[in-house]
Amino acid sequence: MQYNVTVIGSGPGGYVAAIRCAQLGFKTAIIEKYDTLGGTCLNVGCIPSKALLDSSEHFINAKDHFKEHGIDIEPPRVNIKQMIKRKGDVVKQNVDGIAYLMKKNKIDVHIGVGSFIDKNTIKIIDKDGKESKITTEKVIIATGSKPTPLPFAAFDKKRIISSTEALELKEVPKHLIVIGGGVIGMELGSVYARLGAKVTVVEFLNSLIPTMDGTLGKELLKVTKKIGMEFFLGHKVTSLESKGKEVVLKAEDKSGKTIELKGDYCLVSIGRRPYTEGLGLDKIGIELDRGKIPVDDHLKTKVDNIYAIGDVVRGAMLAHKAEEEGVMVAEQMAGQKPHINYLLIPGVVYTWPEVASVGYTEEQLKENGRAYKTGSFPYKALGRARASMDVDGLVKILADKSTDEILGVHIIGARAADMIAAGVTAMEFRASAEDVSRISHAHPTYMEAVKEACLAATANRPIHM
Repeated sequence: MQYNVTVIGSGPGGYVAAIRCAQLGFKTAIIEKYDTLGGTCLNVGCIPSKALLDSSEHFINAKDHFKEHGIDIEPPRVNIKQMIKRKGDVVKQNVDGIAYLMKKNKIDVHIGVGSFIDKNTIKIIDKDGKESKITTEKVIIATGSKPTPLPFAAFDKKRIISSTEALELKEVPKHLIVIGGGVIGMELGSVYARLGAKVTVVEFLNSLIPTMDGTLGKELLKVTKKIGMEFFLGHKVTSLESKGKEVVLKAEDKSGKTIELKGDYCLVSIGRRPYTEGLGLDKIGIELDRGKIPVDDHLKTKVDNIYAIGDVVRGAMLAHKAEEEGVMVAEQMAGQKPHINYLLIPGVVYTWPEVASVGYTEEQLKENGRAYKTGSFPYKALGRARASMDVDGLVKILADKSTDEILGVHIIGARAADMIAAGVTAMEFRASAEDVSRISHAHPTYMEAVKEACLAATANRPIHM
């Protein structure tokens, strides 16, 4: 079996890279360790978590908001078994779709663990131990990442769990302790808080979603407290033990004051680490740098025919970042000259309200000594938000003080995940805040908050505030 390009890993980066390679005329293979394609994102990450987020949001609306809308129903109850089943059905539809795309694009799929024999030869061992070999001109490594455990408390996958197990719980926890106030912790914590669990978040830093603009973290703290989540920010976890059906966590704040929390589950969501085990990188002379595969600006490793993309290389661990990198590598192989502006890859937190951000944060601009101006507009002043009862949140625009070029767009509010694309588009074309403020926005829509925030940034003259 001989190929022009072989992709190792079938997550968003891998399968998109394979499809683009096939579209460009390369004979392409993809190697996947597990029985289903799609990697973490489709199987135990982005897609299933969004399914549970949507289900839990439907439940809390039925429980708390339908009556105000004039809809009288019996008090709803959580059927966690059906909720998890629906999540599984959504996952199956998506992974089946990827399998179809492989067939449509005539991409050979090899199920098994792929490892290098040399730079042009890959060994594949399937789940039954059967070994096969393929030869290839070029390779794209797209093996993704795995949850990071605490150094002193491994995942037992029963009570001390990662996001993978949190998506398969057979019951709503009585008290879910979450270590880490980042994207995964806040998303899955909010799922179970809506379903009735007591949820306590312990975060080492002094803010939630610390990689995003500080305003967003403050607002997310306010809105998630409304659904009963409690927080211990600025606390370092010092011990975590599983004792039968109970977990016991101890943490201390900056002054050394200790707290003890007891719950029935503990979700450890302190980040993810690149997954490169078993690749045989030593056989081809590639050494890791702090766990990641070193690449140049074209995502090429030190071995001239081998590339790496997604979570195993530098940069944010985001599915859409990996997809863009997969396309870029494929097109470079075909002699094209694509590029990626990494500053303009958006980040999203799918809580409700959603959080979305692109460009520089205010903290980064201050650190860089860049002169800037800011404008914001609250959802509560938005007619569309009042109509839908989604009045939590705001839009914040950062613009260059002298040129008015938009430097950052930060949103917390209903449909922020979809709205951020407008911010990315504006910034890709280097629009000014005034440019956006003078574009007609349909009324009533959530996007009017972006227009108003741009008006506030341009001349401190929002219309509706």
